[in-house]
Amino acid sequence: MPSVFAKHILHWQANNPRPLPWDNGPRDPYHIWISEIIMQQTRIEQGAPYYLKFVNRFPSVKSLADAPLDEVLRYWQGLGYYTRARNVHKAAVFINQQLDGVFPDTYEGLLALPGIGPYSAAAISSFAFGLSYPVVDGNVKRVISRYEGITSSIDEPTTHNAIRDTASKYMKGVSPGAFNQAIMNFGALVCKPVNPGCTTCPLSRKCYALQNGMVTALPVRSKKKSVIFRYFHFVVITWRGKVLLQRRDGKDIWQGLYTPPMMERTAARAPSIRQLETFVKSITGLGGIAHIQSSPAQQQLLSHQTIVGRFHFIRLLSPPPALDDSFVWVTKKMLTTTRDQK
Repeated sequence: MPSVFAKHILHWQANNPRPLPWDNGPRDPYHIWISEIIMQQTRIEQGAPYYLKFVNRFPSVKSLADAPLDEVLRYWQGLGYYTRARNVHKAAVFINQQLDGVFPDTYEGLLALPGIGPYSAAAISSFAFGLSYPVVDGNVKRVISRYEGITSSIDEPTTHNAIRDTASKYMKGVSPGAFNQAIMNFGALVCKPVNPGCTTCPLSRKCYALQNGMVTALPVRSKKKSVIFRYFHFVVITWRGKVLLQRRDGKDIWQGLYTPPMMERTAARAPSIRQLETFVKSITGLGGIAHIQSSPAQQQLLSHQTIVGRFHFIRLLSPPPALDDSFVWVTKKMLTTTRDQK
């Protein structure tokens, strides 16, 4: 028999549907997977047009696996967290080559794919295959912490596991996919972090937090780690209307993407002309440059660090030699076209 908790949120969901762009399209495992990965770290309103554009270009596992990574990254532009795009491509190649193009239909099989953790595996297995695995995202943690009166930090693995087990208990006897969708939507629209709708909440009579005046105190979180500040100085090297870009390799942010060559320093203060000249020479072998201007510092907030960036515009005074394949010269028109296509 369904739990009282499940009955309430499923009834609420039936009366408060949350239309999503992918509801009217295919609900096969591939499309569910792409939608779940895009929605990680991205609001639905922001991610919806990117999802539609992505699946229009890559409508199947095979089309995604056959595409070059650079093209996949280009269609991911604007979403950030590009490791997600690389893992999506890597997983598609794995499915296509190792699994004969057949999408895994078990929780364990999904977990074996690059970039898929317990949350994504639970979402895909419940939505696509009706398997009883509860999703545990921030919304679910908040709803259950308040309803059950959980006072330990939701950042602790033991608390996470307790919330998962509670959700699994409440899920029994109902459609796993419907339950997961309902509790996530309920957390996003009713049991919100700030100003939750307690007066109209169907769970209010048995909600521990509401009955004990602890709504604003729950869920409990561990203290946030201090944010790291990094200072990036992008050197925009130009020659006869073209701009030099460099592919970022290694394991740092923006891996595999192209940016102007970059110096990381300990402060936002602009490097001297001599330092810029030395940097340009280390790339091109040319010592003569004209410094046009430097931009003011701008901040970009990431989840775990803050990037303070400045752009220094440089013009070469003599023809550049051939560079290795991590560099590419592009026209300013190409840069504008790429930006407008985002």
